Order: sequence, then C-alpha cells, then structure tokens
Amino acid sequence: MLAKFRNAGQACNAANRILVHKSIYAEFVEKLSAKVAKLRLGNGLDRGVSVGPLVNHKAFDKVTLIVNSTLAVSSNNVEVISFDKYSSEGHPFYTPSILSCHENNHLPVFHEEIFGPVAAIYSFETEAEAVDMANNTRYGLQAYVFTQDLSQSWRVSENLEYGMVAVNEGAISSANNPFGGWKESGIGREAGHLGIDEFTEDKLICFGL
Repeated sequence: MLAKFRNAGQACNAANRILVHKSIYAEFVEKLSAKVAKLRLGNGLDRGVSVGPLVNHKAFDKVTLIVNSTLAVSSNNVEVISFDKYSSEGHPFYTPSILSCHENNHLPVFHEEIFGPVAAIYSFETEAEAVDMANNTRYGLQAYVFTQDLSQSWRVSENLEYGMVAVNEGAISSANNPFGGWKESGIGREAGHLGIDEFTEDKLICFGL
C-alpha cells in the first residue's frame, strides 16, 4: 500500500507494475481490494483522509488516458476494480483503483509511468519470468521484492535493472541512501556518500618516469 498509494501514487519511485505469483494471485487481488476500499479521498487537511487529489487536471487526464487506452486495447483481459468516487467539485481527484491484468506486453499501462492511485497487477509463474517482466521497461529507478527466501531476495535484486531495490520494504528513501536510477531514470545519485561525489571534481596527475 505504501509503495503504491502514498501521495496518491504521485511519487517517482511508486510501484507501477505489481507482479504476483500465479498461485496466490486471486487471493492477493482480493486482499488488496479490501485495503483499497478503505482508502478515503478528500482534502488532506481533513481527519481520516488518506488520499488527496492529483497535482492538476493534466495529471488527472493522463491517468484517465492510460486506464482508458488499456481497456480499449484489451478490455476482456483487464478487470477494473474501483470504489465510490469522491465528490470532487471540479478538483482532480482520481478514485483509487486496481487493474487486474491477464496479459502485459500489449497493455499501455504496462509500459507507462502511471503517477496516480492505480495499481496494475500481473501474474507470473517463474522467477525468471518475473525478472524479465520487471526489466521490460525503459525506466529503472526503483523495484520492490517481497519474499521469505533470503537467497531469492539477493538473486532477484542482483538481476533487476534498477538503481534501487527495496526488499520486504515499501519505502527506502533517506538522507543516508544514494537515490538514483538506471536507463532513462537518470544519471548520477543524490544523497548518501555517492551523492557527495556529484559535488566533487576528479583530477588525474600523471608523472613521466
């Protein structure tokens, strides 16, 4: 929940694709749906509110377009699970939703950064398949791995093409941890000792012998 729905999904390292093993897929979707159903949209200053608006109407339109284009491509293989909408009064509130996807590569939501409160869930059967699906993107900022197998956590983390990997944790950003990604998710790091390196200059001094 933290990795997906904090700040209404408007986090650069929010989970965009949630990969769940086929053997527990139905149970996972059911339990996540129960959690999402309890989220309350509204003014963030009001008591009990857990999800606020998107940053502007352009952001709202983008999330809407991603969801609608995904359904247009394959409505038979994507189930939308959403709950009562908030009376937005013209403000860009997007209802927290789940997309239960029974295919992946052809879906727009599989390849786009959602940046909103929409959890797209896919199933996999083997570890190798999950890693391939996770790496099938031009982005590579942060990935999340949840497992009880320590060896698997190391193996999968090393094979993921991401600058940061959170293992059994929904948020890892801190001043101590180098923050940055691979591929089109940026170059360099901020924070941590690697972040300090960005403010230094290297120099080569070569003596002839």
